[in-house]
Amino acid sequence: MPRRTPRTAPDRQRTPRRFPKFLGAASICALIAALLSPLTQAAAADSTTALAANDYCGGQCSDILPPGQNGNATLAQILLNQAFGIQPDHAEDQLGPYNNLASGAATLTDAKINDFFNDASFGVASDQVASTTAPGGRTDVTIVRDKKTGVPHITGTTRYGTEYGAGYAAAQDRLWLMDVFRHVGRGQLTSFAGGAPSNQGLEQEFWRNAPYTEADLQTQIDNAIANNGARGQQALADANAYIDGINAYIDASDSGRYFPGEYVLTGHKDSITNAGTIDHFKITDLVALASVIGSLFGSGGGGEVNNALSLLAAQSKYGVTEGTKVWESFRERNDPEAVLTVHNGESFPYASKPDTAQGEALPDTGTVTQEPLVYDRTGSAATATSTSATAAATTLTSAKRGMSNALVVSGKYTASGHPIAVFGPQTGYFAPQLLMLQEIQGPGLSARGASFAGLSMYVELGRGQDYSWSATTSGQDIIDTYAVELCQDDYHYLYHGTCTAMDKVERTNSWKPTTADGTAAGSYRMQVYRTKYGPVEYRATVGGKKVAYTTLRSSYMHEADSIIGFQMLNDPDYVKSPGTFQSAVQHINYTFNWFYADSSHTAYYNSGDNPVRAAGVDAEFPIWAQAAYEWRNWDPTTNTASYTPPSAHPNSIDQDYYISWNNKQAKDYTTAPWGDGSVHRGNLLEDRVKKLVAAGGVTRSSLTKAMADAALADLRAEDVLPKLLKVINSSTVTDTTAAAAVTKLSDWVTAGAKRKETSAGSKAYANADAIRILDAWWPLLVKAEFQPGLGTDLYTAFSNNLPIDESPSAAHGPTGAHAGSSFQYGWWSYVDKDIRAVLGESVQGGLSQKYCGGGTLSACRDALISTLKTAAGLTAAQVYPGDDQCSAGDQWCADSIVQRTLGGIKHGKITWQNRPTYQQVVEYTSHR
Repeated sequence: MPRRTPRTAPDRQRTPRRFPKFLGAASICALIAALLSPLTQAAAADSTTALAANDYCGGQCSDILPPGQNGNATLAQILLNQAFGIQPDHAEDQLGPYNNLASGAATLTDAKINDFFNDASFGVASDQVASTTAPGGRTDVTIVRDKKTGVPHITGTTRYGTEYGAGYAAAQDRLWLMDVFRHVGRGQLTSFAGGAPSNQGLEQEFWRNAPYTEADLQTQIDNAIANNGARGQQALADANAYIDGINAYIDASDSGRYFPGEYVLTGHKDSITNAGTIDHFKITDLVALASVIGSLFGSGGGGEVNNALSLLAAQSKYGVTEGTKVWESFRERNDPEAVLTVHNGESFPYASKPDTAQGEALPDTGTVTQEPLVYDRTGSAATATSTSATAAATTLTSAKRGMSNALVVSGKYTASGHPIAVFGPQTGYFAPQLLMLQEIQGPGLSARGASFAGLSMYVELGRGQDYSWSATTSGQDIIDTYAVELCQDDYHYLYHGTCTAMDKVERTNSWKPTTADGTAAGSYRMQVYRTKYGPVEYRATVGGKKVAYTTLRSSYMHEADSIIGFQMLNDPDYVKSPGTFQSAVQHINYTFNWFYADSSHTAYYNSGDNPVRAAGVDAEFPIWAQAAYEWRNWDPTTNTASYTPPSAHPNSIDQDYYISWNNKQAKDYTTAPWGDGSVHRGNLLEDRVKKLVAAGGVTRSSLTKAMADAALADLRAEDVLPKLLKVINSSTVTDTTAAAAVTKLSDWVTAGAKRKETSAGSKAYANADAIRILDAWWPLLVKAEFQPGLGTDLYTAFSNNLPIDESPSAAHGPTGAHAGSSFQYGWWSYVDKDIRAVLGESVQGGLSQKYCGGGTLSACRDALISTLKTAAGLTAAQVYPGDDQCSAGDQWCADSIVQRTLGGIKHGKITWQNRPTYQQVVEYTSHR
């Protein structure tokens, strides 16, 4: 098979017997010199490609995705990077422009947008062609890569060839990452990549939620194809062609010995003899990959057992009636002060609190235990029981928790009269990135944008010929917890009155030390019991009866279904208007908010298979696994049910503007996460965009500046701190320590409450002392404000439902440290509502009682001043204790964004910004 001529140096590798950090610099130099062979360039293109005739954006579509397009590296390149920090071509070239927006946004103009983004026009100008490849020697497809970014522009004359090219290009840029994630999805990462605690944590986290057998994966494919007619058949053909392209690259890179160096470092290939194999991909691998992505970004709901525990704690302290009121006030199911995406007052009731709950199965106090997942640990696995989950939290959990924003303005309020959108997914920061860019042009396909590695047969977020689209995670509840009553023993349950055996699914993984991962040899067995109501997650007793709590989500066994919606989004003959866009995304069963802009219209739609629940069922709590409380028309064999119609999903066309930062979608539409109250990070966008729209004349640069300004804002300082200072300043502050701290905090608020460098690259914040004080003060003040009234048990239970804080440096928060995404989850709304109540101000949807100082202003003030003095006395080293990335006391570094390594290449830190990872700035000038 003809080999791809690599854009970077091919290698004739000899494998070091230790990871590069154990090698001296001289030996590394000698090794690299031996590995490198002369650089061979791809054949220069003769093409005179001009800007495409099917591009209606007029040069006003831009995008960016850090750290860079190239996510593959040979062994030689990995060693060069480890030893000297040398980067492969296009591996890191987007970090600089992405980073620079933090300091450059203030002076941004439309003419300067592409200083910080890249031109996302279709095609490549002839003088910008870096290489042209005919993958697999085919004549029906070419892959052109541009000089600036290395993005593949795939053009095919046949559908098969186009998708073949997409698979080939994906493997060129992300083969190792794709291989990692097909093993994560199957719960087999440690056997593939080593037994590091992070690898153990990843495979455990995802396999618990989607414990599929190979037959399950194939069944998903069969059902998705069978249920979607001609489009289903086309999707199958596209996927097979895509896989053929991946496998062609595997064969070419194997024979040419320019495959990713991680295969050598993990023991799968020998650098001397080239012995070993890189397994071909198969179609079920795509479903395994999709199960990971769906779990990360598109599966809202769950948490019913934790909700039950905090409700019981509230009822234990206050009694059933008052305790339920307290719980509901903290839950904020439909807070009247919450920022909304559909803000025209239209109501979309979903998962509402029933007047009289039916079928609730709350656990008996003290009986809940989590179902064990891991058994039979040997070797190093026996010592990793607590570290694997923690390590997983520092890898992909950052992606799961930090999810996307959108700013979309109608043409009625723009300078040009055309809609403008600045939007993108917040998918975390990784090396290589989970997403990859491409342009794909072929029969029935015309799009450019980002897709998850290994699923790029279609562009998933990006642009078509005359429209762009993007998504944010919505989080509405499509997961319910059922209490299945046990019978006979702990592994049988009652299903419609019949004692039924649970299905046990197992994975046994073992590993041994490799050059890449020196974790000592070990093994374990993962075991999940499945029922018709989903996998078992907890066990307990309810009214003295032994039960297993299972989790059932509507997308369980259906991760493959969404392929149809993405296919439609890439089809220029399907998406031609806001309505056809909404129709396309209705076929996506992941829980997303979708946004659209063309030259005249904007649109929004909330996707997901929202099950129709039985009357009286409260989706917040576990319910009995009985026919009366099941989803309407639920078929356990296929896990299908009746779903709410598209009209019942929050949707809109041509609203004055839309914002989304994982906030509440619409009035009466209950989302599963806690924290949709009066202060949410969505307010940072709402306040800025609303002001722009009121003034009119919005431009691409002004909307981008609004996003960038919000990206540097400390939500606590902007929206809550002024009220805290109002309490403190209700009397003269006589304590000198507290007074000095108040002055610093007040000056920071006046300066804009940003976490921003003094100058570009200074690695030091303006108002650094104020930032340090608030970072130290927030957890202290929250505890002092609420724990005395709630009591330790209830305070802890509510903290399990919603973390106290999520500042950029809060490694204890849900995203972990260095993740960029911040201020999504925290008690800012509770503090805001409580402090306003103590001040005597009007509060809609307030807490059930006043907490700060027992509700008196003077006692509240005393508590705030006392904790403020304590916080002000903490040193930077105490507030920012250091980690594997930063020394103690380095405030800028503690906040900084780190590209978490998922391969052998490492990248530098960038300054903190709270913004999408992949981001588009678009304004179409015309339409077909």
